Amino acid sequence: MSRGSILHRPQRDLLTGNSTEKHTDMTAPPLILTLDMQGVPHRWVTWQHACFYYAKNLVAWAIGDANFTFYGGMNRCTGERSRITTNSIIAIKGKALTSKSLFQVPPLDNRELFHRDRHICAYCGNEFSTQRLTRDHVVPVSQGGCDIWMNVVTACRSCNQHKSGRTPEQAEMQLLYAPYVPNKAEYLILCNRRILHDQMDFLARHVPLHSRTKRRKPVTEAL
Repeated sequence: MSRGSILHRPQRDLLTGNSTEKHTDMTAPPLILTLDMQGVPHRWVTWQHACFYYAKNLVAWAIGDANFTFYGGMNRCTGERSRITTNSIIAIKGKALTSKSLFQVPPLDNRELFHRDRHICAYCGNEFSTQRLTRDHVVPVSQGGCDIWMNVVTACRSCNQHKSGRTPEQAEMQLLYAPYVPNKAEYLILCNRRILHDQMDFLARHVPLHSRTKRRKPVTEAL
């Protein structure tokens, strides 16, 4: 088994997804990054989905430093236990995604918004926990503003209350950074809390230079 691999032993057949083991967020196997056949980032999948792709011969090619081996049931004929090893990054056979898919607007969610802005209030510049942050519309909805990536920033509750239903200019509050729309690769970084080094390195190549996620640290592969 290669360096960085882990051994996972579910109590039932791994392809059924019915393992009786219980895992915390930090002990469960990390999500697997899937790509199209051209190497365009697509989505995160669980280890069960990754094993399904391998079992159905749907993995076109694989890269990544980390490998994960999962064990299933015993073969009655051979007496051997089934196992599948998956890489941390796999390309799935099928129709290639268009280059435009990398720049499709991802769904707007507070969790990803706060990650985009690194939990820093756009008005006072201080860093806060998620519970003390809010979504602020630069141009208030009451004044015709839209609930879109380009019109929202992270704001602490105090600054949001002070700004109220006004624009930054009307409230005489300086906007410390500009909102922007994350691309597909950046969104994949924003919506996963446990990204391996090789996955982060791959996604970072597809992230625009202005992205604030360029400074985000991946988790260690040591499990």
